[in-house]
Amino acid sequence: MYLINILLAAGVVYCAVRAVIAKRLLASALWLAGTSAIVAMVLYNLGARELAVIELSVGAGLVTILFVFAISIAGEEGMGERTNIPRPVVWIAVLVFLFLLGEQVLPHIIPIPGGWDLESPFTFALVLWERRSLDVMLQIVMIVAGVVSALGLLAPAMAPQAVKKAGQAAGHKNVAQTAAGDTAENSRRTTAAAGEVQG
Repeated sequence: MYLINILLAAGVVYCAVRAVIAKRLLASALWLAGTSAIVAMVLYNLGARELAVIELSVGAGLVTILFVFAISIAGEEGMGERTNIPRPVVWIAVLVFLFLLGEQVLPHIIPIPGGWDLESPFTFALVLWERRSLDVMLQIVMIVAGVVSALGLLAPAMAPQAVKKAGQAAGHKNVAQTAAGDTAENSRRTTAAAGEVQG
């Protein structure tokens, strides 16, 4: 059980770091959703099953979809701008935060109340599909809307390639039409020259 919590904590830290250092806002939103999903697993493992369901529905579902909608509306401009905060100050703040967090959390990891008790009447499936069924249905609708919005975000990146291919095809067509016109003009001149010679 201790190893499971260590792996979950490592997964939370990894997803959180990737959400911060990601170059695209959409990737950051997806990594943040992964962080919330692992946090929900940690809460469930600690015995807070209803909080785990809420974290999974809101943190990994609704918030992520709202981020995707906001990105689709506002765009991803400004990602290349540099911050004025010195890098050493940032790392010192992160290390201090991790130290304080570890000091508060690590003493309470062992023993862990609850655990993965599948015989409990408040199982994850019961809480998710019966007590929070309305939230789940709304989340499904929001996820579908988020997928459509994500496809809309990916469409502008694919559009220049389609325009380039269409331009190349139009260029080849214009070249072919020009060549056909030159051939017809040469044939007309040849016919006219032959008529003058015969005359």
